[in-house]
Amino acid sequence: MMCHDARLLLHAYLDDELDAAQSVAMTRHMQACADCTAHYADFAQLRQAMTQGSLYRRAPDALRAQWTAAMPAAAAPASSPRPRRAPIALAMAAGFAAALLFATPLWFYASRQQAGGADTGLSEVVSSHIRSLQQQHLMDVVSTDQHTVKPWFDGKLDFAPRVKDLAGAGYPLVGGRLDALEGHSVAALVYKHGLHIINLYQWPVSTDAADTAATQWHGYNVLCWTRGRMRYVAVSDLNQSELRQFVLAFQDDATPVMR
Repeated sequence: MMCHDARLLLHAYLDDELDAAQSVAMTRHMQACADCTAHYADFAQLRQAMTQGSLYRRAPDALRAQWTAAMPAAAAPASSPRPRRAPIALAMAAGFAAALLFATPLWFYASRQQAGGADTGLSEVVSSHIRSLQQQHLMDVVSTDQHTVKPWFDGKLDFAPRVKDLAGAGYPLVGGRLDALEGHSVAALVYKHGLHIINLYQWPVSTDAADTAATQWHGYNVLCWTRGRMRYVAVSDLNQSELRQFVLAFQDDATPVMR
């Protein structure tokens, strides 16, 4: 995909209106194109900023009076007992749009300062998940045995990942691979549920928190949590309820874990 084609699809990609093939093509293009990724981030921040209620301003009464006076008397049909409101509404909408356009630099840059890296992080996680679904990208080590998968990571990471086989809960382990997220080398464990793939990423962090955060990005569900100074991110096209059941099974201390 060329940059020209990607720019035409950025808005549809942002609104999750592309089909699976186009979405994958866009994700792969932005992985390699900093300019298109920057445009995408600007559009995302612009859309977020335009939802702020503080942008609404009531037109001054004097301006409303000028608009009303400017409407020709002939605009209302003689047979109609009520004046037509459409021209006034159109003029008001145009005035509001113009005011919003002139105000854009102020609220747009303010929103950019307030916006964190959450969207970027989600995009990176989902992009990695989609990329892994391409042929020969899903697993570096293929095995349903946690005693095979966990030792495979030895010497490849500076931490020992938590590996569990959840076949008894309906989420069998099928393999793993090395990946990178948010500037970290991470362990990616691959699980299945029916025909659905679940990528479970993990890497060490300096703080600990028990809360689980759930969100959705471009049709994929993402659950994140931190436990034992380890960050976990699960992503799949499973519905949120089934993905949450997977997370609960992985978190269950009663389930055997490979040491």
